[in-house]
Amino acid sequence: MPHIDAFADAEAYYAVLAHELIHWTGHRTRLDRDLSLGRFGDEAYAREELVAELGAAFVCADLGLTLEPRPDHARYIASWLRVLRGDTRFIAAAAAHAERAVALLASLQPPP
Repeated sequence: MPHIDAFADAEAYYAVLAHELIHWTGHRTRLDRDLSLGRFGDEAYAREELVAELGAAFVCADLGLTLEPRPDHARYIASWLRVLRGDTRFIAAAAAHAERAVALLASLQPPP
């Protein structure tokens, strides 16, 4: 992660951190998602990015953080649309993967 000073504000930093942590949960020793991402625009890349974006949105909602649109969101959405056109059920699968990722992250937190 870049230093927090590289972001417009703390919420932007934590939103990106949440996105990256969702990717982290996909490792074979954690939730074992297919992380053979390929290149930007590939189907596998789009699938994992959708999982990470949904998971980040869930984390930010839990924390009361506001997600701000970024310039790269339009490109991400275009790649997701290609995947979703070919597999209309994937949005539900991506949300389930994201939910499991958020639950894993929550389970790693110390008790209050």
